[in-house]
Amino acid sequence: MPSKSQWWFLARVSAVVAVIAAAKLLAHAVSGEVISLNALFSGIIAANVFLMGFLLSGVLSDYKESERLPGELSACLENMAQEIRGIGLGKGEPDVRPCLGSIAGLAHALHDYFYKRAEIESVLGHVDRLTDEFAILEPQTQATFIARVKQEQSNLRRSIVRIDTIRETSFISSGYLLADLITFLLCGGLVLVNMDPFYESLSFAIVISFLLIFLLQLIRDLDNPFGYYERYSGADVTLKPFEDTIARLDKWAALDEALPPVE
Repeated sequence: MPSKSQWWFLARVSAVVAVIAAAKLLAHAVSGEVISLNALFSGIIAANVFLMGFLLSGVLSDYKESERLPGELSACLENMAQEIRGIGLGKGEPDVRPCLGSIAGLAHALHDYFYKRAEIESVLGHVDRLTDEFAILEPQTQATFIARVKQEQSNLRRSIVRIDTIRETSFISSGYLLADLITFLLCGGLVLVNMDPFYESLSFAIVISFLLIFLLQLIRDLDNPFGYYERYSGADVTLKPFEDTIARLDKWAALDEALPPVE
């Protein structure tokens, strides 16, 4: 069952195609179809599809990587929390709840970051403050415990920076510009092309324009797999594993409710 954002995606594409179909009907009514169908025109369509295939393959590589990143964040956070809990269980003396609370606070800050309610600097600040928490616990446990949590801290920072790079970087902006321009010109050409019988010309114009516009919008949507803050984004990677981790971290830190948003 398509989600609400996917229905909006289809509605936007269909609305543009409806405008093209109406323009085609108008051009036919006023005898404005002045372009003859030839092999050069079909070649331009094929070239545009090839360009979109190139863009799609480029954004898909980042998208496949992005599918793993929320799970990697969850694993790093839970590994750190489990190591800290192990310190408390093993020694029985250190109060590990402040450190567990800091890890839970970091998870909430990351969740806010995904929805653009917190900046990347705030999230990385939470990661850096874990170093102080680990330093407090270091004299009270074995060095290997602290070494493991610091390794997870490093992996966590690497994943966060990678997510920010993917979210803020557009794949080949000039390629998008070229694809937009050619698609616009081709849709105009489909409106003005002369083909008999007319119903075939209209159906081809609708199908080809739908394909080109759908591909263009899909590529732009896939280019940001972390667009949860965008109203019509329908191709975001799932945050379900990460949100489940937040619930477990809150429980381990003995928090009765989610921490307030980070300022």
